Formats: sequence, structure tokens, C-alpha cells
Amino acid sequence: MNLSKHYGKLLAAPLSLLLFGLIACQGKVSENQYSVIPQPNELHPVSGNFRFDNSTVFHVSSALDKTCSSMIDSLIRQIEITSGYRMKAEIVEDNEAMPQNGITFSLNKNIAPEGYELTIDPNDVSVQASDRSGIFYAIQTLKQLMPTAIYGKQAVADAQWTLPCVEIKDAPRFGYRGVMIDVARHFFPKEEMKRVIDLMALHKLNNLHWHLSDDQGWRIEIKKYPKLTEIGSIRNKTMIRKEWDNYDTTPYGGFFTQEEIKEIVKYADERCINVIPEIDLPGHMMAALAAYPNLGCTGGPYEVSGQWGVRDDVLCPGKEETFTFIEGVLTEVMELFPSKLIHIGGDECPKVRWEKCPHCQARIKKEGLKANQKHSAEFFLQSYVTARVEKFLNDHGRQIIGWDEILEGELAPNATVMSWRGMDGGIEAARLHHPVIMTPNTYLYFDYYQAKDVDNEPFGIGGYLPLERVYSYEPMPASLTPEEQKYIKGVQANLWTEYIATFPHAQYMVLPRWAALCEIQWSSPEKKNYADFLSRLPQLIKWYDAEGYNYAKHAFGVQAEFEPNPAEGTMDVTLSTIDNAPVHYTLDGTEPTTAS
Repeated sequence: MNLSKHYGKLLAAPLSLLLFGLIACQGKVSENQYSVIPQPNELHPVSGNFRFDNSTVFHVSSALDKTCSSMIDSLIRQIEITSGYRMKAEIVEDNEAMPQNGITFSLNKNIAPEGYELTIDPNDVSVQASDRSGIFYAIQTLKQLMPTAIYGKQAVADAQWTLPCVEIKDAPRFGYRGVMIDVARHFFPKEEMKRVIDLMALHKLNNLHWHLSDDQGWRIEIKKYPKLTEIGSIRNKTMIRKEWDNYDTTPYGGFFTQEEIKEIVKYADERCINVIPEIDLPGHMMAALAAYPNLGCTGGPYEVSGQWGVRDDVLCPGKEETFTFIEGVLTEVMELFPSKLIHIGGDECPKVRWEKCPHCQARIKKEGLKANQKHSAEFFLQSYVTARVEKFLNDHGRQIIGWDEILEGELAPNATVMSWRGMDGGIEAARLHHPVIMTPNTYLYFDYYQAKDVDNEPFGIGGYLPLERVYSYEPMPASLTPEEQKYIKGVQANLWTEYIATFPHAQYMVLPRWAALCEIQWSSPEKKNYADFLSRLPQLIKWYDAEGYNYAKHAFGVQAEFEPNPAEGTMDVTLSTIDNAPVHYTLDGTEPTTAS
């Protein structure tokens, strides 16, 4: 198709209209019927549509995990509510042939973990997967292919209840696809955490890293240590914006009861999401020290911090009662969270108290901890804490994960490293044959601003991280050998909440950046294309609107410039925003490809 016949030069076209036009000019099915995010590995459009009606039957193989039935029932109920149709489901015994009409869900052990195959033709829909996660993600894709009305709460009379015919074979690139939510600095109660989980499900994310304790608040009920929530969950003041010596006078608090945590963990599991609790130690422990001052080097007095940043007062590893406390806390944590991984933080732990503490110095001497050219003996004292906690968790069938500071001194034998200070920590850990989760702040810290015009943005910690930069991130370091690259297990984005006090603000900071994130985590790198991603984004935005989510609209400030190249039968396209450098693409009537 010679695009120059259809377009001259366009400037400042609205993104939603512009990109729908781009898709149409490439000969694709109208109305972005295949706008799936994250981009599937294989997607082959087929002409025609499958139409729902009152005779539609869902056939479910008895070989599937029983929890799949509840997922499918939920989908049916949602379609019925919004379409007005009445449909039914029936179980097909494993030794029977699956019917060739309606919508079938069946088991196929040849499909990769979490993957699925979806075939839609005018007469039937076939969904196959090897596990319940694959069934769940196939359902998410089906919902994205359906009318946006499916996200409503009542019947929509004029909606076209059809599915575009297509063949999809899909599986995630990484097994770990995570986000971190900090509830220690600002607290999001149970119902808001469920909304977080719903959003994760929409983006095919599968690990919720839950930051439950810090200097500014302790957010998890521990029955053995009730003062953690009686005292440690409440700070008496909070610094105002970034005015370090100016505070409000309002007590701030909140915590999750153990029953609430069980409910949230179950809710997440039903959506194929694993919840990883973080109890940050031995630093970031002012809330715990305020409750139990005997656990510190000086004995206090301590208070739950109303100021952000790092505090010098940390747990005292010279005292045996400190480890009694840690093990008591983690025992209850393990009872609440079935996650194989337990996050123990390990970041930003000052050593100044340990240097002067007789208990700590005695521990250093007893354990024979020695300084080297890189680190003082106190760094190896933290390694001692990490290794001892790891052994305790390993003895209970769990593994530790920690921020990349746990590499300092000596890395615990079985630890997973979360690389946040760039990618170097992850590279080092992979070379040591330790599992790695990449979460570099320069690409994946979503408390950073999304625009340079910060005066017109909700408050943030600083930095600048637009949607395009998030999308550009490649988590697999080229400097690693193929064998070392196998230790890069996944990718995570983090939301720290020092300056994010409300749930709508939190939504704004992660949306639509989670859309870019999930494509990094899920899609094959050769499939990534920012222009194509932008073309699919308007459909996802409709879903955000339907669910009432708050989101940033910077991507809709796109300007486009078309330069026809009649000799080549192509069109050069420049997409840019106020904040971003231009990105150039060449369209030849097939798929957009980056030109420079």
C-alpha cells in the first residue's frame, strides 16, 4: 500500500485518532480489534467474528485444575451481566472429545508454563493451556478482544458481543513479572490492595512484592509482638513535602490484621498472583525499635520516623534477642504467606551504631569477621545477619530475596538479588550464579515524574521517567554469557510512597507505565515496537476508563509528522511529545519498524 496516496503531512493530530488511522492504513482489521497488551508472541488475524448469544456454551475439560472453573464462571457471569445473554457451562470428562462448537477450555501439557493457545473462528473458540495460569491469561486476552462494555456493571444494549477471529500462541518471556507496592510510608487498606491486584491481573503480572515495614510504619499484625502495631504502626508527625524540618501535627497510621492479609493473599492467588512479603532488616527498623527499644544498640528512646530517608538506628545484631525477634516475626509471616520467596530488604543499613556498640563488636570478634580492602568488618556483620536469617528461612522451606546491598560483604549462599541501583548488582549476582530480578531505578521506579513540567504533575520524589523510556528498557544484559543470562529470572517496577498519599495518586503514577512494563516482562524483545505499542494503548485506556482508574495522559500529547516516500512506497513517521526526543518510524503497509 502506498501510504503517500492517503496522507500528506499531519501535525499535532490527537493520538487516539492518529494511531487508529495508522492501523487502518496498514490494512489491519478496523477498530483495533487485536489491541492486546502485552503483545502476544504469535498473533495471526483471521477474517470473520465469533458471536455470543443465548445459545453459547462453555465446555470445560475435567482435566483442568478445579480453580479454572471459578475463573471461567467469573468470565461467564461478567459477559451475562453486560450482554444480557444467559449462557451455560458444562464439564467435559477427560476421556471424551471436546465439542467443536461454543467455547472450549482444555489441557495441553505441550504448552509452556503460563502460556496458552487461543483459536477463534466463526463457529467456536478454543483455549488450551498447560496450567491454570495459562487459562487465566487466555481469559485476560479474551476480555481485551471483547467490547470494552465487558468491564461495566449492567447490560449494554448496543454493544456488539463478538470476538474477532484470530490464532494466538503466547507465553511469557520471564517467569517473574512483578511490582512492588510500599504501604509503610503511606497505607493503602484492604479494598485498595484488591484494586492493585485487579490491575496486576489486567497486565498479566504475577508477583506482588509487598513492602510492609519501614522506619515510618509497621503494617503487619504480629501476635507475638503486639506493640509492633500498637506503637510501630503510628507516626505522630509527617514531614511536609520536601521540607525536612517542617512537619504536620497529624498522627498517621494503619495496619493489616492477619485475617485481612489472608484474604488479600487468597484474592491474589485466585488471579494467579504470588504475594511476596518484605520485612526490611536490619536497617529501616525505626518503627520496630520504637515498639521494642531493647532491640537497638543504644536502647533508645526511639520514635516512628516522621521523616523520609535513612536513619542511623538499626537492629543490633550483637544481641541474641534480636534474632529471637526476627525469627518470631518471620515465623508468623511464613504462616500468612505461602510464597517460596521472603523479602528481607537488606538495603540502606548504616553501620555507625555497630561501630561503637560493644555487643556488635563482641559479635564481630566471636565470629572472626575481618575487614578487607573493600569493606569494613561491620559490612560482614550484616552478611552474618543475612546468612543467619537465610538459614532460618531455608530450614522452613523458604528462600530469601533482598536488595542488591546484600552483595556487599559476602552474599548468602541461596539468595535471590533484586538489582535496584542500576543493573550492575544483577550482573554481579548472575555471574555468581544467583537468581536475579532486574528493577533498576533509572527505568522502573514509578515514583519518578512522568513529565519535565513537574509544577503541573502530582508530587513525586524526583527524577524523570516517561513512558517511552520505560518501554525502551532491555533487562537482559548483553555482557553476560548465555549461561549467566539464565539467572535473570524477571523484571519488577517499584512504587515507593513517601510522596504518594492517596490511592488515586498511586494509580496515576503506575498507569499507563504498567502497560509498558508488562510488555518488557512478557513479550519477546524482537516483538517490541514503541509505535505499535502506542497504537494499541488507546484500547487499554478505554479499559482504564471503564474501571474508573486514574491514569497519566502524557502519551496523548503526541505530535506526528508524516513524510511520504513515493519512490519506496513507504511513509516516514516522527512521533514526539513535549518532553520526549522524537522517535522515527518507517511504515511500508505492513508493520511499523524503528528507523532510527
